[in-house]
Amino acid sequence: MTSMTLQRKWHTTAEVAVMLGFGLSKTKALVLSGEIRSVKVGRNRRIIPAWVDEYVNRCAADAEEWAA
Repeated sequence: MTSMTLQRKWHTTAEVAVMLGFGLSKTKALVLSGEIRSVKVGRNRRIIPAWVDEYVNRCAADAEEWAA
C-alpha cells in the first residue's frame, strides 16, 4: 500500500494567523481590508497559500524599499 500526502488547497483565517504569527483579529482585519486576498465559501473566508505568499513578499518588498 502506498501513502499519499495531500497538499492543502486553502486555509482558514485562523490557520493563516498561526502561519504568520499574527493574532486572529489582525489577520481578519488584513483579510477584510483586502491586504490578504480571500474567497468567501459559505459563511467562511478561505485563503490559498499563494495569497499568503503574495502578502509576505509584498511586506518584505515594502520593508526593503523603506530601508533604502
